[in-house]
Amino acid sequence: MKIGELAAQTGVSPKTIRYYEEINLLPEPERAPNGYRDYSEESVELLKFIRDAQASGLTLAEITSIVAHKVAGDSTCDDVLQMLGDHLKDIEAHLVTLSSMRKQLLEIFDRAESLDPADCTDTIRCQMISANTRAKRAAREAALVHNSGLQRR
Repeated sequence: MKIGELAAQTGVSPKTIRYYEEINLLPEPERAPNGYRDYSEESVELLKFIRDAQASGLTLAEITSIVAHKVAGDSTCDDVLQMLGDHLKDIEAHLVTLSSMRKQLLEIFDRAESLDPADCTDTIRCQMISANTRAKRAAREAALVHNSGLQRR
């Protein structure tokens, strides 16, 4: 099958297919007498696996490792489970960060609604952001003072 047919069957662009060959993730196919690439059904299955693995968060380097182990006849289940677990931990940590950023943005929006743009005279900073940052810093400092007072008791 030609590269266009392979692309249509897998949803992977011809350019990406060529790139996968270039980085040795997809074996270079046989060539037809006219020089066109001639892909097999194994290429279809491998590209579907690569697409699905990427959708689950695995990197091309990780996928290359999995494919190499599979080609060598090795079991990859433990490695894949570890990789997926690591990605899940990363996503959960990212969600915590995003949640914190969302909370801060909501606070800025709430504060911005009560501010008059005519009162913004600082030529460098925006009153919505810098006022919110100052308020947060003051709250953190107050909490530190309070906590240090509790430690002395």
